[in-house]
Amino acid sequence: MTDVDAIIDAYTGRPHTVLRYTQTVKRLADAAKQPGFTTDSWAPLAALVDTGAFERVGNFKEVMTWPEYLGFMSSWAPSAQWEASFRRISEVDGVVFLELEERSQVGDFSSVVNSLSVYEFNDDGKIRHIDLYLQMALPNMNMLESYDGVEISG
Repeated sequence: MTDVDAIIDAYTGRPHTVLRYTQTVKRLADAAKQPGFTTDSWAPLAALVDTGAFERVGNFKEVMTWPEYLGFMSSWAPSAQWEASFRRISEVDGVVFLELEERSQVGDFSSVVNSLSVYEFNDDGKIRHIDLYLQMALPNMNMLESYDGVEISG
């Protein structure tokens, strides 16, 4: 598989924005482990999204606005190791579909998942909605502790 850094320059427009989003998540998740990292440190990611209209539907069908997503990321990133390999990206009718192999470790829990993220954009080319779909082995129930306070739909 290929690293996102190796292929990003081959893409323009919305696919390039999605790949930049992925690069930025990786860079900031790594930086979140350093002293002085705050919610404001997520500004480079915020620059890629429509923060007023943003909505993310996650792997457990939980729905997060931008402030909720920042809280989630700020809680997850300091204790998580995360990386991803590029599989493919496509755009259909202005919607971008990104497939990755994601590898993560939080404490003793590690996982390798195939992900498909669906990105929708506003008229200014900013990400306004993300749907996340995962293929993975059944997780250890301790992993769900990071979702404390997040409303998960049934």
